[in-house]
Amino acid sequence: MGRPWEADPDTGFRRRLGKSALELRATSTGPECPDIWELENGDIAVIGRDLADSLGTRLPDGVSVGTDERLVVIPRRMLIAAKADIPDV
Repeated sequence: MGRPWEADPDTGFRRRLGKSALELRATSTGPECPDIWELENGDIAVIGRDLADSLGTRLPDGVSVGTDERLVVIPRRMLIAAKADIPDV
């Protein structure tokens, strides 16, 4: 049986949610990560630091990271800045 949700590798990027890392001073060198994007199909893409190896060993009970998944971390201020762009429904 397949998973109830699969990531669509053919979708595109619709819009940034919140502000860029440069605007939030989460980077000083240019427009690299972290970032949050709404995709054309409505899913969300998050660019952040891959901490699957370190944090993945200390996950809460009932939480796991699949072999095709990564645990990424973004600054708190980035998600707060994106809040106004995230629909309630």
